[in-house]
Amino acid sequence: MLGVAGVIWWQDFRHLIRCPLNWGLGVLSLWLIIISCFAAQPEESFVGLGNFIPYFLFFASLSTLIQKPSQLRQLAWVLVIGSTPPIILGFGQILGGWHTPMLVFGWKLIANGNPSGRMASVFMYANTFSAYLLIVLVLSQGLLLTTKKKFCFIYLVIIYICIISCLILTSSRNGWAIAFLAGLAFALYRGWYWLVGAVTAAGTVVLGASFGPNPAALWLRKIVPAYFWARLADALYPDRPLPTLRKTQWQFCWNLTLERPWTGWGLRNFTPLYETQMNVWLGHPHNLFLMLTAETGVPGTLLLCTIVGWIMFRGVYYLQTKAVEAGDKLIVYTYLIAFASCILFNCLDVTIFDFRLNTLGWILLAAIWGVIRS
Repeated sequence: MLGVAGVIWWQDFRHLIRCPLNWGLGVLSLWLIIISCFAAQPEESFVGLGNFIPYFLFFASLSTLIQKPSQLRQLAWVLVIGSTPPIILGFGQILGGWHTPMLVFGWKLIANGNPSGRMASVFMYANTFSAYLLIVLVLSQGLLLTTKKKFCFIYLVIIYICIISCLILTSSRNGWAIAFLAGLAFALYRGWYWLVGAVTAAGTVVLGASFGPNPAALWLRKIVPAYFWARLADALYPDRPLPTLRKTQWQFCWNLTLERPWTGWGLRNFTPLYETQMNVWLGHPHNLFLMLTAETGVPGTLLLCTIVGWIMFRGVYYLQTKAVEAGDKLIVYTYLIAFASCILFNCLDVTIFDFRLNTLGWILLAAIWGVIRS
């Protein structure tokens, strides 16, 4: 894909630099380079540029390549079919104890998952795998609602059930909640209010068992499996150390933002700063936006959010266009929900450090922008 992006930049350079949105990404790139010069640890910040600037270039080129809703369907099929190997490896990891003795092309399969008992497949951690599953889950939902071929429909039903099963086995509360919301979004879009009511009632029962007052919660826990309510209520991991709590991490990021609101402390600088303060190594603060304000400053964060927000706004406006066919609207809606799922996931975690998830996120955004712009 990087090769394709390079060819597109070589052939359509003049066209790409005339796009105002790409100007915004260019300004943001320049800003990230400047703040890296003033970072607490500049070498870390310059390394962190690799999580942003190459993807800006990739986004700009891919958005010129994808211009038709039919291409969105083709891309969705590629991503859904491509999820089959990770799903198989995930089941093998949990059910069969499959593992690799060493890193294979940058990934490693750990027996019984990581952390133990939670499916992670070829990803570093179970939460990371759940973020990947959310993307292919939403795409498979969209394809299920648009495909008419019997064989394709049967395959999608099977893969959809497998994705749901894997998502459950990741034991990711964030993933469970967003999958629930994505399902509601599709039901509302299709006008299936009976399904909305049924799913909402089921969700209310589970939440009641997890957080409701006694004795109602005790009665509901006889219905809801402990695997769900105990995980949601965090009863499986009591007495967590204070530095590992999200609240502590977010407060630390906010304090960093208040100290340097304009330039931030530099990309990838949260980890060494947090380790110095808390004597605990932590890869990220489990909130992308707070991490960005702390590391890149408020102006850089607002610029990135404005660019992404404008694309999402145009996508929603596209759905209101009467000249567009219903099937085309549904596949664009699917991509909007898939990318919105990524945004929601990053409110409680950070996925940009996994290059596969980072790439998938920018693919979704580029696909949305390419179609609505054309």
